[in-house]
Amino acid sequence: MNTNAISENAATGEAGEAGTSSGAWLGDALPDVPLTKAQSRVVEIITRNPQLSSYADIAEIAQRADVNNSSVVRTAQHLGYRGWPDLQRELRSRYLVMISTEDTLTEHGEHRSPLREAITHDIENLRLTLDSNTSEEAEAAIAAMAAAKSITVVGIGSFAGPAGVMAHLGSTMGYPISLENRAGVHLASSTNSLGPGDVLVVINMWRSVKHIIIAAEAAKQAGATVIAISDLRRGRLATAADHLLVVASEGISFFQSVTAANSLVYGLLAGMEAAHPERSRAAIRRTQQLWKDLDIYLD
Repeated sequence: MNTNAISENAATGEAGEAGTSSGAWLGDALPDVPLTKAQSRVVEIITRNPQLSSYADIAEIAQRADVNNSSVVRTAQHLGYRGWPDLQRELRSRYLVMISTEDTLTEHGEHRSPLREAITHDIENLRLTLDSNTSEEAEAAIAAMAAAKSITVVGIGSFAGPAGVMAHLGSTMGYPISLENRAGVHLASSTNSLGPGDVLVVINMWRSVKHIIIAAEAAKQAGATVIAISDLRRGRLATAADHLLVVASEGISFFQSVTAANSLVYGLLAGMEAAHPERSRAAIRRTQQLWKDLDIYLD
């Protein structure tokens, strides 16, 4: 992140390219709830300073709002988040959507050691993702997939990666699971028959894809269970989801990282295997025998 840009904007009280006090960039991130005077000051700082609130530490936010650190934490919790890191992850996700892809490069600045910085940043993404989801939320999603008649996993672009991992390894374990990594008519055809007993898993970070959101809403209306893996805790996809799992997805360049999403998918898959161990192991044995019969691998 370009910390010089933060300092300059913080000093002037400006919001950078967003330059607005309307809060339009926040969408539905901050619910309309009664606030104390201290909480109102925190919300005002967030609203007026997209870049600052997306990257500054809690002490900076507290200083600008003339409150203590605990007031910032309580404000985040009052707004429905688990604390400041959870709220800031949501703010950052919305801020990165607001700016252009090219401007994202400027935000992240230059890297003296890209490999080290990418891995270090993803370690933080993993920590944020772990803190953003409870074991109960993950177990509920696993239970829904374990009981499903069918599972359709949707992810396009970079996010087809974790979607493909889930569909491939899920089918290896014998689950009736399929991948849809396209949009438009292909997405319509693969989701139009979903109903009670079926599960739709949607993996969508960064910019919300209209086709995917509409498909998720239609599946929910038809009675299917919708599981969303997203970097937004609020919004249309979150509203459509029966089970929401939140991941941190910011990368160090112009693209988002899917490391945390992949890790979350691996956790869900492990839970799915444990839900039906005998069936899973029997399916894995059959798959391995087919590998051998088809002479796929050199060894």
